Amino acid sequence: MAVSIKSQKEIELMRESCRLLSIVHDEMGKAIKPGISTYEINKIGEDMIKSFGCIPNFKNYNGFPAAICVSVNEEVVHGIPSKKKILKEGDIVSLDAGLIYKGYHSDAARTHMVGEVSNEAKRLIEVTKQSFFEGIKFAKEGCHLHEISAAIGEYAESFGYGVVRDLVGHGIGTHLHEDPQIPNFKQRNRGIRLQAGMTLAIEPMISAGTYEVEWLDDDWTVVTKDRSLAAHYENTILITKGEPEILTLRNS
Repeated sequence: MAVSIKSQKEIELMRESCRLLSIVHDEMGKAIKPGISTYEINKIGEDMIKSFGCIPNFKNYNGFPAAICVSVNEEVVHGIPSKKKILKEGDIVSLDAGLIYKGYHSDAARTHMVGEVSNEAKRLIEVTKQSFFEGIKFAKEGCHLHEISAAIGEYAESFGYGVVRDLVGHGIGTHLHEDPQIPNFKQRNRGIRLQAGMTLAIEPMISAGTYEVEWLDDDWTVVTKDRSLAAHYENTILITKGEPEILTLRNS
């Protein structure tokens, strides 16, 4: 699949898809507290997506059984919501969600603290989020894609963290996953030259320990191999001739 350059009409549809998703994330974030199940968080997100007349793009995607990926502690991504999985004080939980609005996809992830968490957990969440912002300093027309990758990885690794290699960001538009793939660590080449009109999902996935991951027996949930904490921060962005537009951040 070639990297797509969005028209002005397509950009407006992407903006609205992403705006709605940002509202969904805000509402799910407000609900997080000790005692809530990951199933309940999924229901809040799915119900809100449907209330907008949109489609949850993760549900049934390659067989994924839920609308929201809810990943706790050492789970990096693709945690399957369950009535049996109850959040407790000190946990961290990553919510990865997306929706389809008039044929256009949005995708974003946030890691939240459940009540009071350790200083280690707080720092991991903060560094993961900041690594995204370090990366998008290079997300502008004329820069090369892998400048984003290197900036993310070098920032996170400067704190001694592991940058997950086996999972990457991606282009996004009329499909959830489009070209190009966007690693979160330094590459041997510079990658493609960025052009205004590209829409990309940039998503650092960072571990407090090793960068190595493995899949659980459900064939979905990805965990850190050493079971260290993991955090995830993602936004859908628009490449412009100047600074990037962060489509899934409200008031950006």
